[in-house]
Amino acid sequence: MSISKKSPLAQMTGTIVLAGAGKMGGALLTGWLAQGLDGCNVAVIEPHPSDEIAALSARGVRFNTSAQDLGAVAALVIAVKPQMFRDAAAKLKTFVGPGTLVVSIMAGMTIAGISKACGGSVVRAMPNTPAAIGRGITVAVAGGHVNAAQRATADALLRATGAVEWVADESLIDAVTAVSGSGPAYVFLLAEELARAGVEAGLPEELATKLARATVAGSGELLHRSELDAATLRKNVTSPGGTTAAALDVLMAEDGFQPLLSRAVAAAKRRSQELAK
Repeated sequence: MSISKKSPLAQMTGTIVLAGAGKMGGALLTGWLAQGLDGCNVAVIEPHPSDEIAALSARGVRFNTSAQDLGAVAALVIAVKPQMFRDAAAKLKTFVGPGTLVVSIMAGMTIAGISKACGGSVVRAMPNTPAAIGRGITVAVAGGHVNAAQRATADALLRATGAVEWVADESLIDAVTAVSGSGPAYVFLLAEELARAGVEAGLPEELATKLARATVAGSGELLHRSELDAATLRKNVTSPGGTTAAALDVLMAEDGFQPLLSRAVAAAKRRSQELAK
């Protein structure tokens, strides 16, 4: 697929430093290159890059370069695990100047904490794992020192892996983390348990797994493409007195799926708040 010369990333100048090239960091990096960012404008800080990521050196991406060798850095994107950040912060700070944009995708790490550790103008963001196929969604919030141009740069960097929503209240990010950041795991668990229930109902394990996987994936794609909301799509599948209605009577009971999921999201939100401390 050809990249439009009008792509914001294709026209971006200055070095983008990516700290951490694991699953999410790697998804961002490959998304940037796919959207036209010149690999020569990217430096990756990652002690143990995967073979796939290391191979991007052929496209000009630099690895584990010192701040002295890079000069001015336009943006530092922090994609390390939150528990590693405190040890990494001192090194990362060397890449940050007064006008450097700092974009963090670390769960539970506040703008104030990141700013204190690294400096710069901080954008805090929470993506999710469908970013790996360009179907992620990210919610971002800008710190008080982020100007319009820096916000546009952050938006372009994050949008390379999917949709981006901006909020003004940082306290919402903990709930975002619990819903969309952790949400793919809930969906994968649904597929896992639907297959298990199929086996208990008498299906061969291989067939149950295929049915569950295809059903969850196909339903998600239908939801993505449809203009109808989830409740309407659910009702369209449900015939009064039919098999789906019998199952939904269980799932929508007072002790069913909704209160269970509410407790799960609340637990994830609390953990995100704990990480911030």
